[in-house]
Amino acid sequence: MSKKSESGAAGRSSAGPGVTTLPLGDELLLIRGECSFLLVAKAGSRFPLCIETPDDEYCLAVDPDDLVAVSMPEGGPVEQARMMLELVRRYHVPLVVLPKDHPGSKRLSMVVSVAPEILLACDIRRGTHPGQHLLCSSGEFSGVSIAGIPGGVAVKNLPPGAVVKHLDAEKSSADKQQ
Repeated sequence: MSKKSESGAAGRSSAGPGVTTLPLGDELLLIRGECSFLLVAKAGSRFPLCIETPDDEYCLAVDPDDLVAVSMPEGGPVEQARMMLELVRRYHVPLVVLPKDHPGSKRLSMVVSVAPEILLACDIRRGTHPGQHLLCSSGEFSGVSIAGIPGGVAVKNLPPGAVVKHLDAEKSSADKQQ
């Protein structure tokens, strides 16, 4: 694994076997594999997030150290994921859960989760899950777990070869074409 910030600094700290602790403040964390990526940020403030399901609406209490994660299982523009992440994190746009077997699920290029700890899985139906602890990913990130901790994020089971990069939350992305 390599970790580089936009300024080019590299580093890694480990909290035990299979766990990597990465610093994370207001910036975004891009975890890139060969064909997919995950964009992660701290919620940064306490706010209610509404979850819209086919039958109900409920509100989730989000804490500052909770994570907002956008998964793009087939890859795509990082800027698109950045916009989705900020719609949730800054503007508290509600999340919509499509019903099981909804035809639109197949066309979702990105999915979002907001929780203190998120487990990535490739064998689940694509979409936002009501429990928010589960996020659809590509096979290369299946089994990865991310958890918000004070001052950072703990990543379990990060696959070999994954590249981790800090992105400035305010800066327009140079990754628009990726």
